Amino acid sequence: MIKNKKFLFSLLFILFAETIWSACSPYDIQVWWTEFLTALFLVLLFVCTYKKFQFSNLAYFLMFLFCFLQIIGAHYTFERVPFDYITQLFGFERNHYDRVAHFTIGLSGFLVSEFLWRKKIITSFKWAAFFGVVFIMAVANFWELVEWTYAEIDGGSAGLAFLGSQGDIWDAQKDMLMDTLGSIVSCVLFCFYFNWGKSKK
Repeated sequence: MIKNKKFLFSLLFILFAETIWSACSPYDIQVWWTEFLTALFLVLLFVCTYKKFQFSNLAYFLMFLFCFLQIIGAHYTFERVPFDYITQLFGFERNHYDRVAHFTIGLSGFLVSEFLWRKKIITSFKWAAFFGVVFIMAVANFWELVEWTYAEIDGGSAGLAFLGSQGDIWDAQKDMLMDTLGSIVSCVLFCFYFNWGKSKK
């Protein structure tokens, strides 16, 4: 498991540069702050805890993917991100950028599994992988409640933009499905990356 500080600094630099771009004339400043703070919290969390626990480069990269997409979504709002090529290519009726972002949230299950296994909180390799999926499913459910609550409290265009349902009555369920699919992929990645064959559990 190789940890390359130059690689990590590169990821941070990209996010820093992207943040400057994203903060310039966002579609809705209220939505920008709401979405951006999620990415900022995660970046600060991993920077502040780096000396105590260092994840693998793959784990940091997977979290970087989510933060990268989140900051883009903060600038445009998720339903207005230029995603026309994909929408037209597959004949979609809505912008599915938010679905892709939810999939990357699921990929962060890799970090949960890695932390639990390497810290020996869960000593079974298979159970650590499985718990990463369960954790993401729980977070996905909680996040949909947060979106709904925010939209209800705001009661305006910012709340609707943050919710991002685009008129789909099953939006919350589909978002959670994408989170879950991403977490399943992260489970497979975890097993291959840490070499299932060498695990005794």
